[in-house]
Amino acid sequence: MLGQQKHIKHMASSSHPSAPCAACKFLRRKCIQGCVFSPYFPPEDPTKFANVHKIFGASNVSKLLNEIAPHQREDAVNSLAYEAEARLKDPVYGCVGAISVLQRQVLRLQKELDATNADLIRFSSNQNIIMNPSSSSSGNALQNPNVLPPHYGNYSWNYNPN
Repeated sequence: MLGQQKHIKHMASSSHPSAPCAACKFLRRKCIQGCVFSPYFPPEDPTKFANVHKIFGASNVSKLLNEIAPHQREDAVNSLAYEAEARLKDPVYGCVGAISVLQRQVLRLQKELDATNADLIRFSSNQNIIMNPSSSSSGNALQNPNVLPPHYGNYSWNYNPN
């Protein structure tokens, strides 16, 4: 439903007879009624078509839009625009480069989360030993400072039983 509203909004803004769509303006041709580019390349965003044209070519984009169902065209154009922008920023890897960076970031953050969870478990178990000294297998935890870790993250534990 939301996609249809955006599609209608694009059609209304870019099918105005006095303003050619960004594609027709870029290609220096008259924007006719029923122009395949008009709903997806509004005159307010000329760089979108310029990028897509530079990477894929107007003829290929026109063929693609004519071959797919009308309800899929907006998604296809948005995908082409994203890929074109990524390819212009990174000519070798394009979207794959961005995906690779994000995957490495996810892996790094997952390792950081795992380490933090391990620290929380260690801290929680040490708190249980201090609060319930009778449950400790090494005798009285308050009399045995070795059950506490020497360092927790950037904080050091200073245990003074007196």
